[in-house]
Amino acid sequence: MSRRRLAAGIALAAALATVALAAYVALVAFPRGLALVGCALLALAAAWYGLLRRGLARVAGMVVAAIALAAVLFGIAGGGHLVESLLVVGGAVLALFSARAAFAVHVPLPAAPAPNRAVVFVNPRSGGGKAEKASLPEQARARRIEPVELGPGDDLGQLARAAVERGADALAMAGGDGSQAIVAEVASEHGLPYGCIPSGTRNHFALDLGVDRDDVVGALDALVDGGERRVDLGEVNGRVFVNNVSLGVYAKAVQRSGYRDAKLKTLLDTVPDVLGPEGEGPTMRWTGPGGREHSEVVAILVSNNRYRLGRPLGSGTRPRIDDGLLGIAVLGTPGGGGPAAAAPQRPWRDWSAPEFVVDADGPVPAGIDGEAMIMDPPLRFRIRPGVLRVRVSRSHPGASPSARIPEGTLAGVAALGRIAVGRDPSAGQTA
Repeated sequence: MSRRRLAAGIALAAALATVALAAYVALVAFPRGLALVGCALLALAAAWYGLLRRGLARVAGMVVAAIALAAVLFGIAGGGHLVESLLVVGGAVLALFSARAAFAVHVPLPAAPAPNRAVVFVNPRSGGGKAEKASLPEQARARRIEPVELGPGDDLGQLARAAVERGADALAMAGGDGSQAIVAEVASEHGLPYGCIPSGTRNHFALDLGVDRDDVVGALDALVDGGERRVDLGEVNGRVFVNNVSLGVYAKAVQRSGYRDAKLKTLLDTVPDVLGPEGEGPTMRWTGPGGREHSEVVAILVSNNRYRLGRPLGSGTRPRIDDGLLGIAVLGTPGGGGPAAAAPQRPWRDWSAPEFVVDADGPVPAGIDGEAMIMDPPLRFRIRPGVLRVRVSRSHPGASPSARIPEGTLAGVAALGRIAVGRDPSAGQTA
């Protein structure tokens, strides 16, 4: 039996046992469980109240949330079902990890000729010095790839275009996603192969391309004997992005000087300024998929292809990056649908479209692949389908970790069942 079939079988068995045990605990604990649910809801409401405020009001909200959460934990422990509850949690974790292993993907990409004069740009400071720790310039030279190390004040776009003028026939970037976008744009303009070297902090683009983020040096092999795939790029007002553009709370947080050194603290300090009782009201306007104009908004995320959001498996990744569509996700205020809305709408909406426009009454703070920008409205987003020729090392997955995961719980369970009995339609893709 293959590892994938074994993992699928474990996932199904663990999920079934977890559901049965959870139902048993809920039945024997009734009506205590209702009180615990009430305490959990109180904890969420109090935490939200505190998040939107400062000073003593924030402290009071968080204290109430902590007390309510403690009541939940003590209620579980004191109800005589602690062991069963821990088994439910453990079973759920085992099911999720096993399912993720069952849906793991390794796609053999079409062969492509090796470039003769590949150039890799290296940001030695990115990701806490990942490139320097991996001796990336030396590793590149060993593979006959020319390394160009960035220094303070260097214009990456100019350096990339200068390399093309010198005869470079492939480009790569070792750095964060903002730098990846700059070099990827130059490569796409000239139709050159591109290599994404994951030496940034999070490397979201590498993850969704199917590059192993833990193998910085091995990613260089993409420009030696790697396979090739074509992917899309996003654009807003002429600026290319590889991941996403965020507007709203997060975008305002990244504008602040202390964000890089204390991201969570800065984000928490920004929330009351935007969403609190005395916060600045949103001024952005956009048209939803139903053709209605909206203005009540907490955050907007426009991505290069659609993210899988709010799912147990693969959340925060893009199953595809070659779909030819933008992903648009909006978190609005409850009931906010604009003056033309016939009825209150759910606050969270997401959809896909080739273009999207956001208007505003003044300059709009934006986080473009994590980089702070101020943009003049209207913000015009569009997708550039299939413009980037990406090379991926043959030892790397070659596709997003969520590429094989179906949408919906029932579809996922059915897919696990097919894998477990050896009837997986994607069996040609190795795990």
